[in-house]
Amino acid sequence: MAATDLHYLGLVEIGQKLQAKELSSVEVTKALLGRIDELDGKLKSFAYVMADSALAESAAAEKEIASGKIKGPLHGVPVAVKDLCWAKGAPATHGMTIHRGFRPTEDATVVARLKDAGAIILGKLQQTEGAYADHHPKIDPPRNPWNADLWPGASSSGSGVATAAGLCFGSLGTDTGGSIRFPSAANGVTGLKPTWGRVSRYGAFELAATLDHIGPMGRSAVDCGAILGVIAGPDPKDTTAVPLAVPDYLAGLTGDLRGVTIGVDRRWTSEGTDGDAAKVLAEGLRVAADLGAKIKEIAFPDPKAIIDDWFPLCGIEVAVAHEDTYPARKDEYGPALAGLIDLGRQQSGMDYQKIVLRREAFRGAVRALFETVDLLAIPAQAFAAPTLAKMAALGEDASLIGGLLRFTCPFDMTGSPTVTLPGGFAANGGPVGFQFVGRHFDEACLVRAGDAFQRVTDWHKRHPAI
Repeated sequence: MAATDLHYLGLVEIGQKLQAKELSSVEVTKALLGRIDELDGKLKSFAYVMADSALAESAAAEKEIASGKIKGPLHGVPVAVKDLCWAKGAPATHGMTIHRGFRPTEDATVVARLKDAGAIILGKLQQTEGAYADHHPKIDPPRNPWNADLWPGASSSGSGVATAAGLCFGSLGTDTGGSIRFPSAANGVTGLKPTWGRVSRYGAFELAATLDHIGPMGRSAVDCGAILGVIAGPDPKDTTAVPLAVPDYLAGLTGDLRGVTIGVDRRWTSEGTDGDAAKVLAEGLRVAADLGAKIKEIAFPDPKAIIDDWFPLCGIEVAVAHEDTYPARKDEYGPALAGLIDLGRQQSGMDYQKIVLRREAFRGAVRALFETVDLLAIPAQAFAAPTLAKMAALGEDASLIGGLLRFTCPFDMTGSPTVTLPGGFAANGGPVGFQFVGRHFDEACLVRAGDAFQRVTDWHKRHPAI
């Protein structure tokens, strides 16, 4: 099979072919760089292509593989990272004009770990301004490869688009309110948001420190597990990275869900949820039951207050992250990010403490729920495959904002791990996803559940006609 035909293979699969010497890392890297050159002028998923270093890395990987020194499943495989992750010598703008001259002198921990695992870094992927809601007015945003009129997700929009379009075999995104899950669902790829503290955030620009999660996006749960196994673990440069052993997420995948209890709150997941999103969740639960899972009716803690709290809490943390440049350089900020910072700066110490207390109470209630179930099943968002026109009204329609964040930001507030899986298509042709949520540091159960679902479905194998 020619390298030019391989861009839609899975990450683990392409790695096996490279490491078996059936393919050349250099030729595969050249093929993807050529595909980026051909298609990304239209898709706009890359903020910066690192062609020279990628070719040098692929040549080094090819020599290592030839000598029998296999570093693991990512060895020789081309991937890409969200722009906010530092890569030594490459621009890192955080989706902002204010950082256009910044070139870090070191790698983010996640980038260093990808390189140590032999992965080839193709470049930096476009994101929204500061990793918040909208792209900076001076940046041309990525286009959804399924339909340019559909929303590509935020803030890891470039990661979703590039992975879906076959411009990389996997990518890194970040999630503060839903930004791995939105673009995964919107572009028909798989996204794994790890537990907060599972992955080091060193060398990554902050949106909100206690809400930010770095995680993998790929074509399958197995691919995400392979990437997570590389980037996870303690880090002396980030003491919030929890010192727990990192499992082999690819070990013990049984292809079934026997012994797994999945909780579902029928009222919470259906009220205000459109037909396409509801249908995909229902089908996901049906498949899970067929695979041996026990489906248990549960009552999820009311998340309304915690969703309302997400905005001021995020605003406070963003204001701290940007205090050196905001409001001093306010005129260089787009309206969405500036508005969030202003909201944060308006909060009092009393306001903040009340949010902290409500957050801790909610975290405790969710933790207690996971004493009775292994996973939760929920939609990715309340409305499926939104158009750009619909999302343009987001700031003026409270029901839209609530529907967008309803099933995402509560699990940034708790720090819970989630996997987003492609599960169907909306009436307008856009991909639709759903989520499994797990207990803290049990990403292995999420990979197992995602892999089992994907062994008997083919939604993750469908690709846009570009």
